[in-house]
Amino acid sequence: MEQQLPGVYTAKRKDRTVYYRSSLTYRNKHISLGSYDNPHEAHQAYMLAGKLLKDSSISLSSYKSDSALPFSKWVSLLNFRDNSIYFATPIYIRPRFFYYYFTLTDFFIFDLDDLFYYSSRKISRRGGHYFVADYGMQVNIMSRYGIKNFAVEGRDYRFINGNSQDMRYENIEIINRYNGVQAITDKGSLRYQVKIHVKGNLNVGIYDSEEEAAIAYNKAIDQLKKAGVSKAYIPNYMEGMSPAAYADLYDTVKISHKITNYRCE
Repeated sequence: MEQQLPGVYTAKRKDRTVYYRSSLTYRNKHISLGSYDNPHEAHQAYMLAGKLLKDSSISLSSYKSDSALPFSKWVSLLNFRDNSIYFATPIYIRPRFFYYYFTLTDFFIFDLDDLFYYSSRKISRRGGHYFVADYGMQVNIMSRYGIKNFAVEGRDYRFINGNSQDMRYENIEIINRYNGVQAITDKGSLRYQVKIHVKGNLNVGIYDSEEEAAIAYNKAIDQLKKAGVSKAYIPNYMEGMSPAAYADLYDTVKISHKITNYRCE
């Protein structure tokens, strides 16, 4: 690649068309700033990046939509300037947590324990869900908290301080841990209702303990499979429960006759 203006390099795409790459080196770190259609824009990005790294008066709120740099790169550069560590993802570190920014007002707050994970994984959004690419698979970030893809905020989990942008572990309470299980108040007592979806939701039963309810859901899956239902249900994994204890509960837990007598049409 041939260098032109400072920080600007000419490159060619596979179809042989020319574009311009911008980059700079700061504190012995080579940083790619992006690709541009003309050398003037690439040079502007280079000059602005250098200014950001040297001028401590420039903040995240200084960003303008017509900037030569995308907002994600702006965040990465300011974090490098202020915290002496560069991330390709738009992370800004604070003393006990870090921000992952999409825009100035759209961001997540994570525990520092998650810094390594998100420093190497870009968060993408689809239909209100947030995913990262992990070993070639799209993984819902809520799964790190034990929250299922189909979980509903307020029913299956809640944010303790009411801020759904605050993804620190201490702020997330799991209400319903298991597939098909929902905590309910029944005659003033906390109990657990189980439903399973076939062509519509079928009631499996109401149980005194969360473990009974989770196993009842598994038993319903087994019964529906015997009846010829081919749907790929995900059974509940009972962490910490011995096989013997599981078998005892499985044998004694009752499920609705609508499930035991179900027949495929």
